[in-house]
Amino acid sequence: MTSTPGIPATPASIPHRDPALPAPATAALQGFIRRIGHSPAVVAVSPGRVNLIGEHTDYNAGLCLPFALTQTTAAAASPREDLEVRIWSLDIDRHASIALPDVAPGKPRGWAGYVAGTLWALAQAEHPVRGMDIVISSDVPVGAGLSSSAALEGSVAVAADTAFSLGLLHDDDGRRALALACRRAENEIVGAPTGGMDQTASLLARQGHALELDFRDDSVRYVPFDLASHGLEILVIDTRAHHSLADGQYGRRRSECEQAAAALGVQTLREASQEQVDGLADPLLRRRAGHVVSEIGRVEAAVEALERDDFSELGRLIDASHASLRDDYEVSCAELDVACEAALSAGALGARMTGGGFGGSAIALIPTERRAVITEAVAHAFAAAGFEAPHVFVATAGAGARVAG
Repeated sequence: MTSTPGIPATPASIPHRDPALPAPATAALQGFIRRIGHSPAVVAVSPGRVNLIGEHTDYNAGLCLPFALTQTTAAAASPREDLEVRIWSLDIDRHASIALPDVAPGKPRGWAGYVAGTLWALAQAEHPVRGMDIVISSDVPVGAGLSSSAALEGSVAVAADTAFSLGLLHDDDGRRALALACRRAENEIVGAPTGGMDQTASLLARQGHALELDFRDDSVRYVPFDLASHGLEILVIDTRAHHSLADGQYGRRRSECEQAAAALGVQTLREASQEQVDGLADPLLRRRAGHVVSEIGRVEAAVEALERDDFSELGRLIDASHASLRDDYEVSCAELDVACEAALSAGALGARMTGGGFGGSAIALIPTERRAVITEAVAHAFAAAGFEAPHVFVATAGAGARVAG
């Protein structure tokens, strides 16, 4: 693999910003024309996600409740006649190239692994993919616990589906197959043992809905998610304490869950009861399993709360989720705890870390009328703690991965 700074732009007919396209799609389109000299065959976009509740449950065959962001990653791409995969990232001004048969665990490393790995996984599933020229742009914050990696994988999967006429994008079963390819890229090529929530949410999301994902049977239930009509919204607090799921801590938590399941004599912790977990002799495994079992119950309760518009109860469940992630699963950090405490003290109904943890983002369920007050309180709390200023924005439930042009 080679990795070099982005190739300088060449003269071409560059389209102006199309307001109908997400900004990353226009950027990727323009970048492709500058670098390759002609229009791409497809521009695909795939969203980041916020997980409302249900953290570290997907790899335990549990439940979770994510929704897609309106922030997306775009891939402008064209197929090649050979097996070479050439990739440009506009956001970091890097270029990588690798032959598809050379893709393997840890090769290519870093950001290019998500891209080449997705094509590799599709080829492994015997889909007729070849090399591609791909230009990437994104407005999903990286390392913020908002699934920037799944958005990247999803955009490439949709681009490949369209460019090679795979026909997977047109129904939920096909989208699940694309999500599986994305997950394999992350698990087997990048080396992050994620459980599939992020990729499934990005590929199967619907605008205005959260997705109740059940990883015991891979079912999806769409839950209407209209906070605005109730004067509420989800505030995302990107702490700027960046995390990486490819480091050891995420894998260690997954291993601890597997150890707890083995000790209980069950295949996954989804099959365990709280009474069984309470009987575990190892206090560490008892805490880890206790989080998973209680969190699955909180997802079920959160869906019920949304269905009856009980947002006080939803806030209470969100708070309980953070306490469990902080104390029993031990994946929070000082920045996430400060963000949640400051938001709650300023009037949030509930607040918790979202994503894998060890940094990243917190979310707060807030009255829209208190957005400015809560944002200011969080900023002041970060300054008082000596932390870098957070990035705060409102999250709305967007659409899933799709062809943008």
